[in-house]
Amino acid sequence: MTNHSHSDEESAILAACQEAIGYQFNQVELLREALTHSSGANTRLRSNERQEFLGDAVLGLVCVEQLYRRFPEYEEGDMTKVKSAVVSRLSCAKFSQSLSLGSYLFLGRGLTPNSKLPSNMLADLFEAVVGAMYLDGGIPAAQPFILRFLDPEIDEVIRDSAHNNYKSLLQQVAQQEYGSVPRYNVLDEQGPDHQRSFKIAVVISHERYPAAWGPNKKSAESRAAQNALARINGEKIPFDLDTD
Repeated sequence: MTNHSHSDEESAILAACQEAIGYQFNQVELLREALTHSSGANTRLRSNERQEFLGDAVLGLVCVEQLYRRFPEYEEGDMTKVKSAVVSRLSCAKFSQSLSLGSYLFLGRGLTPNSKLPSNMLADLFEAVVGAMYLDGGIPAAQPFILRFLDPEIDEVIRDSAHNNYKSLLQQVAQQEYGSVPRYNVLDEQGPDHQRSFKIAVVISHERYPAAWGPNKKSAESRAAQNALARINGEKIPFDLDTD
């Protein structure tokens, strides 16, 4: 795509992009800049690099405010951990991909939007679009768009840390009480490849604890750890399969 004034083709790309992101710009030239890679700009100042820098800060702010409101019990360290997992380059590239932002990118000669773009370029693009939205309509414009992507990520990070908490707790108990490290044995797998569920049991020393099913390995291991902790503490097994 060359850098002429708004051609029909360019206008069509900008219209399609606004539809994909679900936001109509008041100043469409802000979006044009956000979609301009440095290879397709006359000068670096005309590329999306400045907007990307701004967008990164806006993402961080929206994420931290959301964590602050949703988790009043979290200390600064807890919020930092979640934020770094949620607003990572990897996440931004994934968000970019889910919107197919790469297909709207204005590149220099010799680069085509159809070729597979590197993930850092996709991450930059998402941040630049966020920056452009913020410039166009402030936080009220950018926040709903950002949270559409961040809220599910936050939920997933919280879930993962809960899974890991049971496993690390069991590891402490196993080392203190039995001088041994828990092993997680997969006893069974079911379902198609993209939707496999797993039956996993914890073994400590030579004792096997009640197994648990989970929709993925991480979840099954977490449930198996909860079962083992319950058995060790003489409590009711939370994920009882009635077969053991």
